[in-house]
Amino acid sequence: MKFIAVVFVVLYLYSLSYGIFMTDFFRIPTPLIFCLPLVFLFREKDGIGFLYKQELILLVGAMFLYNVIGFSEYMVFIANAICVGMCAIYFNYFVGLDAKRFAISIYVFIAFLTFSAIVMVFNPFYFTEINNLRSMLMGEPVVQSPSGIATYQFNFGYQLAALVPFLVIYTFAFKKAFLIKILSLLACLLFIYLGMQRSVLVGFVFSVFLFLILYYNYKAIFIVVFAACAAFVFYTYILKDNTDTYNNILTKNEHNMEEYNRSTLAAENLRIYSEYPYGLIFYGKDWSDVTYRNEVFSSGLTSHNAYLMFLTYVGPFLGLGILGGLYYKVGRIIINAFRNVKKTEYALMICLCCSFIAVSINSLSHNSWLVSANGPTFFLYFAILHLNFMLNREAEVEVHTGLN
Repeated sequence: MKFIAVVFVVLYLYSLSYGIFMTDFFRIPTPLIFCLPLVFLFREKDGIGFLYKQELILLVGAMFLYNVIGFSEYMVFIANAICVGMCAIYFNYFVGLDAKRFAISIYVFIAFLTFSAIVMVFNPFYFTEINNLRSMLMGEPVVQSPSGIATYQFNFGYQLAALVPFLVIYTFAFKKAFLIKILSLLACLLFIYLGMQRSVLVGFVFSVFLFLILYYNYKAIFIVVFAACAAFVFYTYILKDNTDTYNNILTKNEHNMEEYNRSTLAAENLRIYSEYPYGLIFYGKDWSDVTYRNEVFSSGLTSHNAYLMFLTYVGPFLGLGILGGLYYKVGRIIINAFRNVKKTEYALMICLCCSFIAVSINSLSHNSWLVSANGPTFFLYFAILHLNFMLNREAEVEVHTGLN
C-alpha cells in the first residue's frame, strides 16, 4: 500500500508542478484523480481539524470576484478552486503531522522543477526531440520554445522562479560542502541564462541576497562579490562561446520591443486605474471595454502585473483587504523564519520562504499568481503555512514534555 501511496503522491505533484489539469488522456481533473485517493485511503492517522478555512474563503472569494464577476469565466473559476482546494486538503489530511510525508512532498516537487529546468537546457540543442517529449509529458502541443515542461515560457518562468533560490539557499541553510554550493550556483545561473526570464533573475537575486545578508551579516558582501566574479568567469569562458547563438536572457533583452516593456505597460495600467479607481467590476466594465482605444493594449495585451491587474478589477477596498488577508499570516511566518535564520529546525522553512518571495516577485511581471492558481505559487503558500503549523505543534509537545 505504501508503494501505491508514493505513486499517487508523485502523480499529484507532477500534475501540480507542471500545471496539468485536463488532457486528452485525463478527462477528469487530475487533482481529483490523484489527490482524493491519498486523502481517503492514506489519510494521516493523527486527526487534525481543517486548518485553512480562512485562506480558502479568501482565495475562492478573490477568484470569484476576478474570474466570474470580472471576466465571466466560470470554468476557469471552478478549475482554479479545485486546484487550490485539493492542495489545501493534501497538506491538511494526507501530510498532517507526518514530517516524513512533508519532506517527501517538498523534495519530489523540487525534483520535478529541476527536471523541467534540465529539459529547458537541452531544448535549444535537440529542438524537435525535446518538444516532442514536452508535448507528451504535458498532454498537449507546446506553444513556445525553448522551455521546460510547460506549454508557454511564462509558465516555465514560475517553475524556475521557485526552483533557483531554493537550490542555492538550501546548500547554505543545510551547510553543504563548498563545492556543492558552487555547483548549485552555476547550475542556477545556467538555468536563468537560457531560461530568458528577467523577472526570475530579479527574484533570484533579491531572495538570495536577502538570505545572505540575514545569515552572514557583513560577510555576505564578500560572498556576493565572489559569486558575481564566479558568474562573470562562468559566462565569459563557458556560456559565451557555447550558447550565445541560442536564445538567452541577454538576446531577449536586446530584441525586446520598447513599447511592450513592463514599465510602459504598468504606466498605462495605472492610467486606466486612475480613470476607474473603484475597480472595473463596480463600473460594469472589463479589460476590453477600457483598452480598445489604447494603442498599447489594443491587441488584448495586459499590464503583465498580477497584483496591479487584480486591483484594477476589484478596486482598492476589496483588493487590498483580500491581499492583506492572504499574505498577513505568511508574512508573519517569513519574518519569524528570518529571525531564526541560523537555527537548524528553520532551514527548510527559510528555503521555502525565499522561494515564495521569488515567485511573488515574478508575478510583478506576469499575470499568473496565487489567486490564478499558479501551481508552484500555491504549493509553496500552503507548504509554508503547514510547516509553520508542524513546527508550532512540535514546540508545544516539547514544552509539554519538559513540564512533565
